[in-house]
Amino acid sequence: MNTKIANITRGFSAAQIIVFYYLLAVALSTILLLLPITQKANAELAFIDAVFISISAVTVTGLSTLDISQLLSVPGTFIFAVILQFGGIGIMAFGTMLWLLSGKKIGLRERMLMTTEQNQATVSGIVRLIRMILFFFVVIELIGAVVLGTYFLKFFPTWQEAYLQGFFASVCATTNAGFDITGKSLIPFAKDYFVLSFNMVLFMIGALGFPVLMEVRERFSHRGNIPFRFTLFTKITTVTFFLLIVIGTIFIYLFEYSHYYQDKALHHSFVHSLFYSISSRTGGMAINDVSEFSAPTLLFLSILMFIGASPSSAGGGIRTTTFAVMLLTIYYYANGNRTIKVFKREIDEVDIIKSFVVFTTAILLCCVAVIILMNVEPDFSLMEIIFEVSSAFGTVGLSLGITPDLTTAGKVVIMMLMFIGKIGMFTFLFFMGGKPIKNAYHYPKERIIIG
Repeated sequence: MNTKIANITRGFSAAQIIVFYYLLAVALSTILLLLPITQKANAELAFIDAVFISISAVTVTGLSTLDISQLLSVPGTFIFAVILQFGGIGIMAFGTMLWLLSGKKIGLRERMLMTTEQNQATVSGIVRLIRMILFFFVVIELIGAVVLGTYFLKFFPTWQEAYLQGFFASVCATTNAGFDITGKSLIPFAKDYFVLSFNMVLFMIGALGFPVLMEVRERFSHRGNIPFRFTLFTKITTVTFFLLIVIGTIFIYLFEYSHYYQDKALHHSFVHSLFYSISSRTGGMAINDVSEFSAPTLLFLSILMFIGASPSSAGGGIRTTTFAVMLLTIYYYANGNRTIKVFKREIDEVDIIKSFVVFTTAILLCCVAVIILMNVEPDFSLMEIIFEVSSAFGTVGLSLGITPDLTTAGKVVIMMLMFIGKIGMFTFLFFMGGKPIKNAYHYPKERIIIG
């Protein structure tokens, strides 16, 4: 099988091969969803809906045209949980696990693909990184399943159902998938601060980024006389990640203070604001009908979803480092500086250019999607469409309830956004453009007027 795939993908760039593998994962997931064992006895699943849910699962988005609690059988729930691993830890990381279990040697080609998918600079140590990611995520998901399953014993009639719910909730929270088999997201637990807090922790673990988590692990296991130093990437990612959570919490609270929260207790309003500040970045779970929020909050949540999670994480969007480097560039440039210095380091010009390329391309992509959806979905408001587009691109899964009513054309647009949001803008651009070209010569440089 690997030989056949290698023959098919010969001549492809690394980005094109990764897209090919993700498309294979979608095809496999669609077939699995259409199997009778996966569905409940009376469930009905059209092919277009099977493809939509498969893409949403592989990209760990959470948007769905059907209520999966009414679709999945018990075996189907476990099958769906496996599908979520494709997107949660990455298709190449999942493939690595299968290679390691089968005892096959991982060659340079596979290592380069893993490096591309995980946004690493070199292939050095990539297999070790993937092994740690796999071990870490399996342990976290199992711990979450036991904790939530045990806690759910008082909510469900049998221990089997309680632990099934706990298992699926743990997998979805850790992979930032946004799905649920309660049929009501986390709305039944809106006042249960333990469930909300535990889910928020799992959301952050999945969204913070694998390299950051591994560096934190190395920091605590570090021994020796040489002090451990976090990389600039980890510092910028962590600071931006938690600053966005704080800022998001404050703004959501202020926007809803005299609206949705006007008859709520202060602690209730604060916890809900904190939850949505985290969930909107990629978690995708809801604790109330999101349409009850005011227009400023919905627009602000759309911005958070567009930014998304950290690089090399379970989430999508433009990523936190892109957002941070852009803001730092604007700030330093406005103050007359032509270099970006932060944490006693200087950001490479290539990374600055990359951040603006990602942002600009993502904005254009989402704007085109909004325009198309406004034409093919005339029954929905502009706010509903912007929110749906941001949720799909950020692979979040929050919705104002329009997903099941989308036309076939609308579903195709959302599917493309979910897919691109997951693989990342550079993988998408390199997929479209092919292999990077090294210039053999340069023309003389000339300045032009900008702005």
